[in-house]
Amino acid sequence: MLTRRSLAAAAAGLALPFAARAQEAFPNRPVQIVIPYPPGNAIDLLVRALAAAMQPHLGQSAVVLNRDGAAGAVGSASVMRSPADGYTLLFVPALVASVLPVIQAQSGLQRNSFRPICQVFSNSMALVVKPDSPFRTLRDLQAAARARPSQVTYGTLGVTSIPHLAMVQWAQAAGVEVEHVPFRADATVMTEVLAGRLDVGSIVLGSAAGRNDLRILAVFDAQRHPDFPEAPTAMEQGFDVAPASFGGLFAPTGTPDDRIARIEAACAQAAQTESYRNAARNASQPANYFLNAADFNRRLQQDIDQKAVLLRGITVQ
Repeated sequence: MLTRRSLAAAAAGLALPFAARAQEAFPNRPVQIVIPYPPGNAIDLLVRALAAAMQPHLGQSAVVLNRDGAAGAVGSASVMRSPADGYTLLFVPALVASVLPVIQAQSGLQRNSFRPICQVFSNSMALVVKPDSPFRTLRDLQAAARARPSQVTYGTLGVTSIPHLAMVQWAQAAGVEVEHVPFRADATVMTEVLAGRLDVGSIVLGSAAGRNDLRILAVFDAQRHPDFPEAPTAMEQGFDVAPASFGGLFAPTGTPDDRIARIEAACAQAAQTESYRNAARNASQPANYFLNAADFNRRLQQDIDQKAVLLRGITVQ
């Protein structure tokens, strides 16, 4: 005969597995971090350093997976479609929210497909010229572009890349029209500049590290970079242009707050380890490369708004 006491005991017994699942430790298995680019580049080296530094703080291994394709859209979309449980993360620049939803619309990526967890890198852009270039300042470049509309050429690593958008922003601020020549890598851009086939190269600043055969005309940042103390900023030269390629860890939208907080804490601890600091220094990162989730999200929203304006005037082929 079922009594009130036996029914209560049975109900309590049924509730135990659910309570245990609700309170299970996270993570209790390896976490995957997808980078949507091929191995070996600067961002790939940073994510591997971060993953290794996070493991002691997560209590589980962090496995890095490269899923290249469509300018980062393939790997990013795969994470977007994964369960929002904190076990599959994305390591990518902010363009995953500000640029890819526009230029790779077929991927299904949206501006709100991901939740930012922590920023752990921020790359300044720069304009480079040959040492004997007649352009000594941005004002020289502006004057030449005004005298020869659409004849001054500049190269970048691709249409809608951050170096491209940086130059678009500068040209708008300068009130000039310049001719864009897209390539696939900063190294090619610098080769073309040195050969005299391009007037200017717009590149990621770190790509110029160790190069003595180029002159940095301007760094697009609010202050000079410690690795390039002689390179003037665009702001110093009268142009309020400071775009950057920043990014870090993201999770699919819908990931529970407590799991986001757990990953954010591990990321914050990892970003301050000597191993990650060394990797950041080797990648010419600024001292303030880390932002927590709230600050990262604020910067991301500003970037989305800014890029939306710039992308309106660009034809994506």
